[in-house]
Amino acid sequence: MVAFLLVLVVVLAVLGGVHWYVWRRLVRDVTVAGGLPRRLGTVAVVALPLFSLAALTSSRAGAPFWFQQVVAWPGFLWLALLLYVTLALVVGEAVRPVLRARLERRAKAAAPASAPVPEPVPVSVPDSVPDAVTTASPAEAAPPAAEAPVDVSRRLFVSRVVGGSAAAVALGTVGYGAYGVLRGPRVKRVTVPLAKLSRAAHGYRIAVVSDIHLGPILGRAHSQRIVDAINSTQPDLIAIVGDLVDGTVENLGPAAEPLARLSARHGSFFVTGNHEYFSGADAWVDHVRELGLRPLRNERVEIAAGFDLAGVDDVAGESEGRGPDFGRALGDRDRARAAVLLAHQPIVIHDAVRNGVDLQLSGHTHGGQLWPGNYLAELANPTVAGLEQYGDTQLYVSRGAGAWGPPVRVGAPSDITIVELASKQA
Repeated sequence: MVAFLLVLVVVLAVLGGVHWYVWRRLVRDVTVAGGLPRRLGTVAVVALPLFSLAALTSSRAGAPFWFQQVVAWPGFLWLALLLYVTLALVVGEAVRPVLRARLERRAKAAAPASAPVPEPVPVSVPDSVPDAVTTASPAEAAPPAAEAPVDVSRRLFVSRVVGGSAAAVALGTVGYGAYGVLRGPRVKRVTVPLAKLSRAAHGYRIAVVSDIHLGPILGRAHSQRIVDAINSTQPDLIAIVGDLVDGTVENLGPAAEPLARLSARHGSFFVTGNHEYFSGADAWVDHVRELGLRPLRNERVEIAAGFDLAGVDDVAGESEGRGPDFGRALGDRDRARAAVLLAHQPIVIHDAVRNGVDLQLSGHTHGGQLWPGNYLAELANPTVAGLEQYGDTQLYVSRGAGAWGPPVRVGAPSDITIVELASKQA
């Protein structure tokens, strides 16, 4: 508990410092004290983090769904904007002195090469003071140079150029990243050769989709786009590998209804992800079954084409006594047959290797979702995206079809993957 509180204090301190830095560079340094723009900017920098806090906590706190929807857009988008405006401002710190030095050089070059020395100014004095100085020096006669206002104006100009550029870069980055999510995932194709795959299964196509994340932002239209994209490929089998939702069946059941129209020759299958356990996993398992999907909860089926399809519960289910059970899912099977495993998180790959799995299909990482988040994802996952080999087992990780938190992806476009199995006997 003490460790958690210390981490919480550190996180809050860092976030507070980042917001103060953004306020200083984007509000204080570019506006006039007491003016309306500064007051509005200050209100925004205070209010937007509160929306973010509400967006992150309202679902688990049981807030009404309409309230979750109201706070989600500004709250989550601000988190993405905060990331990229901070990165842009940090880069701007290196540009700031260069720009000021250039302006100073231009100002000196525009000034006259030498200023004429003014003639002495006569000064009249009383006759009673015969020895008084009768002329004033140029320094006394000329008003002091107005260098301070010029310097202040130059600093304000530089701050506005750097701050405006950082804001424009952040808005453009987040805007384009949000467009990519709301447009829907693109279909990609990957061929995976399997040594034990029968010749009859050569060319078998599995549509892999993960991390749809239906919630306060991504709703029914999002799931319909995904269904349309999958059905257009006419796959042999559909695999939804976790994190379908961020919310309860009561709130998101209508958003998931288009999944009932998924179409594949050998059906659609589903395994839980960690977010299902934040949203009522058992209720969602029952609901997707009603929609025509078959949940694989530590079990397997024999696919007529000639391989085994297994699925395990997500490791987050261990808190409810429903974690992955590889013995139940893969024990007592004929290891001469190829085995394909559906598991939400890539970290179970080593269990898959020990149990003779030929191919594991996973999601969870989002490919990092927001650059440079991919570098953090690499610290927690053996593979962040794509196909890699572990012993005799291949692991394919999808970047996912949706987004968690900010409906934004930068450097990690969403995808639906058609995995085509290839027999080495063909």
